[in-house]
Amino acid sequence: MSVLKNHAVLRWLVPVAAGAVVIGGGAAVGTFAATADPALPPRTAAQLLDDLRTSRLDGLSGTVVQRADLGLPPIANLAGMAGGDELTSLISGTHTLRVWYAGPDRQRLALVSTLGERDVLRNGRDLWTWSSRTNTASHRTLPAKDEDLSSAPATPADAADRALAAIDPTTQVTVGRSATVAGRSVYELVLIPRDKDSLVNQVRIALDAKEHVPLRFEVLADGADEPAFEVAFTQVDFRTPDADQFRFNPPPGVTVTEEKAEAPGKHLPTDRRPDGSDLRTVGAGWTTVLVARLDQAGKAGGADATALPREPGRGVPAAGSGLPGADVAGLLDALPKVSGDWGSGRLLTSKLFSVLLTDDGRVLAGLVTPERLYQVAKG
Repeated sequence: MSVLKNHAVLRWLVPVAAGAVVIGGGAAVGTFAATADPALPPRTAAQLLDDLRTSRLDGLSGTVVQRADLGLPPIANLAGMAGGDELTSLISGTHTLRVWYAGPDRQRLALVSTLGERDVLRNGRDLWTWSSRTNTASHRTLPAKDEDLSSAPATPADAADRALAAIDPTTQVTVGRSATVAGRSVYELVLIPRDKDSLVNQVRIALDAKEHVPLRFEVLADGADEPAFEVAFTQVDFRTPDADQFRFNPPPGVTVTEEKAEAPGKHLPTDRRPDGSDLRTVGAGWTTVLVARLDQAGKAGGADATALPREPGRGVPAAGSGLPGADVAGLLDALPKVSGDWGSGRLLTSKLFSVLLTDDGRVLAGLVTPERLYQVAKG
């Protein structure tokens, strides 16, 4: 359902295997309020999985709340690494969104904050973004067969789709307690990773008892009783929204930028290139590790190695140079140093993920323990 486009490597630092791409933020988090457990007919885990996979959704609209408490260290500029606009800030803190859905080619997401509103609208092959704060908009024409345009999961269904991709022999699937979400009765499907290298303790997906659509998605870290990440509807309507909801009507004075669409698959290659300027994954499921290489600007790619002054032993500009990657260098300086037979570098840890930035310019990240990253870095 999400219509966000991913461009930068730092939005790929945490694989989506457990259903959430989450970097940044540390807002206090509590579970979404629920009433007494409703009495529902018994359903097995296999039946709920089948309900979820075969559910047909023609349309919906509603309000979604997304929260994160990742236990990150208080490092300056950390959230800024993931992007500066309101939509990329979905990976941190607490956010309220309005969503509209009328099929895979008509979608709308509106993020409302104290700073204004940010909208993303997809209507067929037209993709629009608009910011009320700057009164600027961008337009992109999507390819005829566009791939998944998601980044952070904007709805429980987005997150559930990603988590279900991890179901294999490494995952135990059980049925949790029934509950009430957004005024509707739900079953709870619980996914538990068997691999101890994963920092994910369990994923809980609340399915609407009638429509079989995910209404709440929670990720719990090892040793935690409360979700480190959760996204849930607080209000939902399963009627198909009017077509007018997906038409972009430029407000007076808006500045519109026309963008060029990337070729499908271009932003996440799976094979290493000869120059090493690649993004690739190692492993599968819950213990997937993303391996990237940073150029001088702190992005993935094969930029000219002589274009920017490098800080010794780093693949980013020197701190204080005034260049775009200087914030990355500052972050590296604030992270603890680590070393081993794989080499040396800096380590960022949280409740749900670990990120290793090596001195030779690599970035390794996953919903895994640091030891798993060291193992991949050595290989």
